[in-house]
Amino acid sequence: MQVTETLNDGLKRGYTITVTAAELDEKVNEKLVEAQPQIEMKGFRKGKVPMALLKKQYGQRLMGEVMQETIDGAMSAHFEETGDRPALQPEVKMVGDDWKEGDDVVVEMSYEALPEIPEPDLKAITLEKLVVKAADADVDEALAKLAETAQTFADRRKGSKAKDGDQVVIDFVGKIDGEPFEGGAAEDYPLVLGSGSFIPGFEDQLVGVKVGDELVVNVTFPDSYGAEALKGKDATFDCTIKAVKAPEAAEINDELAKQFGAEDLAALKATVAERLEAEFGGASRAIMKRALLDALDDAVSFDLPPSLVEAEAGQIAHQLWHEEHPDVQGHEHGAIEPTDEHKTLAERRVRLGLLLAETGRKAEIDVSDNEMTQAVMAQARQYPGQEQQFFEFVRQNQQMQQQIRAPLFEDKVVDYIIELAAVTEKEVSKDELQKAIDALDEE
Repeated sequence: MQVTETLNDGLKRGYTITVTAAELDEKVNEKLVEAQPQIEMKGFRKGKVPMALLKKQYGQRLMGEVMQETIDGAMSAHFEETGDRPALQPEVKMVGDDWKEGDDVVVEMSYEALPEIPEPDLKAITLEKLVVKAADADVDEALAKLAETAQTFADRRKGSKAKDGDQVVIDFVGKIDGEPFEGGAAEDYPLVLGSGSFIPGFEDQLVGVKVGDELVVNVTFPDSYGAEALKGKDATFDCTIKAVKAPEAAEINDELAKQFGAEDLAALKATVAERLEAEFGGASRAIMKRALLDALDDAVSFDLPPSLVEAEAGQIAHQLWHEEHPDVQGHEHGAIEPTDEHKTLAERRVRLGLLLAETGRKAEIDVSDNEMTQAVMAQARQYPGQEQQFFEFVRQNQQMQQQIRAPLFEDKVVDYIIELAAVTEKEVSKDELQKAIDALDEE
């Protein structure tokens, strides 16, 4: 076998791999000799089939297997010998389309090698950690929101008109073309106006109604409605108003605390403060992570594989295009050309991605099976009733597994670097923390 370099330009590499016909024939014979004792054929005892007959019967099939194994072995040996790590799967193609048994096999292999990545002095990185304590006012605000979720409704005075936020108790019958449809009727249904729980436009038409009113609500089912038979259809609902109720926030006391699983109000306040500080801590970490990535980006410079940058720029351009055109759900649109701004952002992402991957590799950081399971379970909760199907989908989809593993790995590497860096704490207010978060979104 012979491996000849044909391209060495920056990170681009090209090689020609030649495997002689004699080598291939020898490997085929080795496989036949190995298998011969187990082969039975009519007219011959087990293990006694002549080699010439075996080769005639199985040689052609084994030749394809040997060719693949030999090329794979040559590639593995090449990467082990050179130390190259391809940025993407190498492109491999056979030279000529008229190969026949007895010819040498010539294969062209090309790829972009990952660059040598410099190792920054992680201990020289300085970071500031913003610390926010949950103030009494923050806790009181959070408790007020909890009380709203535990609100009740009380009847308004006789003759009062329903307002946005009120609860109306209604009987209704839905009709299409004057005929009731399945699932379109209910009695004593409690509907909070402004909740958005009914078809768009339905609740708006009930604002201002009084007990005893009878009215017809006109709506159009959205094209995205779940029931196929109702999508895009015009419908009427005959409604009878049986009650109009005003919201009453629950009192913030020990009884409210018990509704949320706390022993008393003091215990609930402590839990709320702990939760708030955890939220503040998450925001603070996001700010510190951005500062860390900025520091790493400034600390290193190396050549980037063009294919990775090009792919990342295309993905950024595509994602931003869909954010600007939220009405387009599918991908049946024209080509989206990345701008210079997209390419600059792509270069930063690729550079930092390679640096974090190399740092994690050298530090032997890995994502455990348990961490992956927990992450998959968290995502599965977004599909109630279909958790098992989601688990099965992830199990069979390597790309999906990588999408889940990648951010877990990145966070572990970031935590590792933060532990080595010089970190100072700075106590700030909630508003100051929010300003720092808003600044991230503006960049």
